[in-house]
Amino acid sequence: MGILFRQKKKLGKNSWLNISGSGASASTRVGPVTLNSRGGVYVNLPGGLHYRGRWK
Repeated sequence: MGILFRQKKKLGKNSWLNISGSGASASTRVGPVTLNSRGGVYVNLPGGLHYRGRWK
């Protein structure tokens, strides 16, 4: 495994700019759902569970 680079900059109350070795993306959170500009969906579920998937 190599060295990973990731940086997260807050843009607003519920928005971030994510910078990594593979490029940049934006994400925003609406309630328990976080949407990423690259098509990622992250949902916090009850009981400490979470779902990660794609919307594109």
